[in-house]
Amino acid sequence: MSKDDLTTLPPGTVALVTGGNKGIGFQTARRLGSLGATVLIGARDPGRGTTAVAELAAEGIDAHAVPLDVTDQDSVKAAADWIRRTHGRLDILVNNAGVLLDHGIPVADVTADLLRDTYETNVFGVAAVTSALIPLLRLSERARIVNISSSLGSLGVNAAEPERLAPFRMLAYNSSKAALNALTLMYAHALKADGIKVNAAEPGYVATDLNGHAGLGTAEEAAVTVVRLAVLDDDGPTATFQSATGPIPW
Repeated sequence: MSKDDLTTLPPGTVALVTGGNKGIGFQTARRLGSLGATVLIGARDPGRGTTAVAELAAEGIDAHAVPLDVTDQDSVKAAADWIRRTHGRLDILVNNAGVLLDHGIPVADVTADLLRDTYETNVFGVAAVTSALIPLLRLSERARIVNISSSLGSLGVNAAEPERLAPFRMLAYNSSKAALNALTLMYAHALKADGIKVNAAEPGYVATDLNGHAGLGTAEEAAVTVVRLAVLDDDGPTATFQSATGPIPW
């Protein structure tokens, strides 16, 4: 399925979007829902999850809130157990939940504690959720995992364009996305035999709560790239890092 041929998904497709109650996650859920997927809104705040589901339901989308704090293993397990009992499998996992805690802090002033707090969500949270849901993804006929990354975590881009990226030197955030890219590659190769495609998406510099709505693009625009990777056909790629214009360096 090409990016210009997003019409419908196979009946019964079930998709989980972590941090799906706002921003890129919400717009990704909306787009997947408009293609016919049952969308599960993973939200740390149950109230915000319920509000997001109500908005999607008003548009005719089959949406359900799933309490999910990616930094809490009990919460992750409870969410996985609920999906197993309710849907029996998972077809699409979008690891969208993320934090940016060191904006404006000089690299030399970032503490180990700040690194740990960032990695807890951006790296360890992704690993916890993915690990818990792999058994359900293996039950799907065409499982897809999309990790929301950033070109700020690209070693290739940072090495080639250090001056251009100077205003965005954030030790914790950028390195966490580099680690997430490594996880993407490892999962992609480990799950290839299962037919599970794993890719990283660069949404671009879009206006979200994460950056105080300072971005130039929109969450709706970013969701197009994410969904394109989430609905890949069997001949689509795996182990890639892609933006709206195509692959970017790891």
